[in-house]
Amino acid sequence: MFGIMTRRALAAVLLFGLLGGSAAAAEKFITVASTTSTQNSGLFGHILPMFTKKTGIEVRVVAVGTGQAIRLAERGDADVLFVHHRPSEEKFVKAGFGVKRFDVMYNDFVMVGPKADPAGVRGMKDAAAALAKIAGAKAAFASRGDNSGTHKKEMGLWKAAGIDAKAASGAWYRETGSGMGATLNAAAGMGAYALTDRGTWIAFANKGDLQIVVEGDKALFNPYGVILVNKAKHPHVKTAEGQAFIDWLVSPEGQGAIAGYKRNGEQLFYPNAS
Repeated sequence: MFGIMTRRALAAVLLFGLLGGSAAAAEKFITVASTTSTQNSGLFGHILPMFTKKTGIEVRVVAVGTGQAIRLAERGDADVLFVHHRPSEEKFVKAGFGVKRFDVMYNDFVMVGPKADPAGVRGMKDAAAALAKIAGAKAAFASRGDNSGTHKKEMGLWKAAGIDAKAASGAWYRETGSGMGATLNAAAGMGAYALTDRGTWIAFANKGDLQIVVEGDKALFNPYGVILVNKAKHPHVKTAEGQAFIDWLVSPEGQGAIAGYKRNGEQLFYPNAS
């Protein structure tokens, strides 16, 4: 009887160990609040499996506009923030929500518009001046209108142009309140101009007769940063796993993975970790 009970107890211990191990393995993940551009461009689909294979840490991405991603991280609903509006990122760290900002990569913004180019901006190198011409012509412009990094950049360009685009909301200025892909779809459907990050544009399939009309302005530079959410603000943050992800992103291996991601032979992001 003692032998049977001992075997049963041992079996129970082994079963508990296996289940406990499985539960522990299932908990080895981090949540990353990031932008729609890193997701829609296909970058995460390319690099995250490499990180998970190396570390065993799963990365669960919440892809939203930069403003919303920052709010998620401020509430402690993410372990890592990976976005593209440096002033907002630096404010996030200064307020104590983030530990430290790391440069990861960059690309640029481009302005796209219909082939007919009703505002006559094709080939311009001054993005603010191009927006002024679009406003002057009352040509349709599709804005994300969602407080994303792209939207923040757009609003800064309108300000530089001396134009209050929001005053024309619902007329020639259309706010989609949506991500980059949906906004480009809207622009293609209505024959409108739009501002987009180059990565999403390259990966975007439904271009219609939209073409790049303005590019090359230094004001269109688009850097991405990654930040570990501060455990002092949110004790449940997975600091070790989150930092492991950041360390990999800025390592030669992670930087090489970013540089190696291409669509139709075009590189979408350029690593710049210092």
